[in-house]
Amino acid sequence: MSVSVENLSVAYRSRRGDVTAVENVSFTLADGEIMGLAGESGSGKSTLGNALIYLDSRMKQTGGTVMLDGKELPIANMKAMQPLRMKAVSLVPQYAMSALTPTRRIGKLTRDLLKSHGVRNRDEVFTEMRRRIELIGLKEDVLSKYSFELSGGMRQRVTIILSTLLNPSLLIADEVTSALDVSTQRAVGEMLLEFRDRGYVKSAIAITHDLSILAQIADTITIMYAGRLAEKASTNTIVNDPLHPYTQALIASLPEVGVRHDQVTLTGIPGRPPSLVSPPTGCRFRDRCPFAFAECGETPPFEEVRPGHYVACWKVTQEEQAK
Repeated sequence: MSVSVENLSVAYRSRRGDVTAVENVSFTLADGEIMGLAGESGSGKSTLGNALIYLDSRMKQTGGTVMLDGKELPIANMKAMQPLRMKAVSLVPQYAMSALTPTRRIGKLTRDLLKSHGVRNRDEVFTEMRRRIELIGLKEDVLSKYSFELSGGMRQRVTIILSTLLNPSLLIADEVTSALDVSTQRAVGEMLLEFRDRGYVKSAIAITHDLSILAQIADTITIMYAGRLAEKASTNTIVNDPLHPYTQALIASLPEVGVRHDQVTLTGIPGRPPSLVSPPTGCRFRDRCPFAFAECGETPPFEEVRPGHYVACWKVTQEEQAK
């Protein structure tokens, strides 16, 4: 098991007090597993991903532990985490296409990055970067270009190469396919799969609101809602047999393959997620849930209801126990 997160809670500091964006989150990630992390905007998925590698000055860990390859990640200690970034855990940040410094050529930027992370065999690693650039179908002259001379898809792929250049155990990819056309999204997704298969990364968390992307690249999918985990299962199960009412509503809001938009009317989820400044008690989806009942006033545990299938829902738990 390469990653184990236990009861992790992360809050943002604000003038009105701490706002908990991730609350008591627990999950495991096996070697070789790509886990998709999905949910509406504001669900806490990006906060969760960022917390595993970089807690900025607004954020603080308020509980829980993160284990990577049998060792605890000191995520609350900025100094202790510095030598682990890119080597043990790495991030392809949201808006990654804007992450490349426009005043540095890609080659110079790469050497500066390796130097800042204390890499001694920089020439050897640089040679490996050339190989990986050619592997994904780009030309070596990319290294002599500035980021603004590259297309969005090329910038995204170069950023992923930089993030995986030191073969991290865990890669966190935050919205890596956003703002890309469909064909480029597919190419980037296939790149993540190939890098996993070649051992450039041991495991990965792909964060997105787009379930259709995860259906193509993820082994498992985890659904977040209002700072908590709602459901985790294999990709096939989440897409074809989801149990949590929120997951079911998300899947139902997606268009079916082959169906034209003028042939069907898509429906969203009524209502909106609760404010995390003053969240409601119990299940946070209950005000939007068509199946809510009295017991939903208590917080449901995130538990395994079927082999490899975890859900936080009183209704699902009762139904599964009754079988």
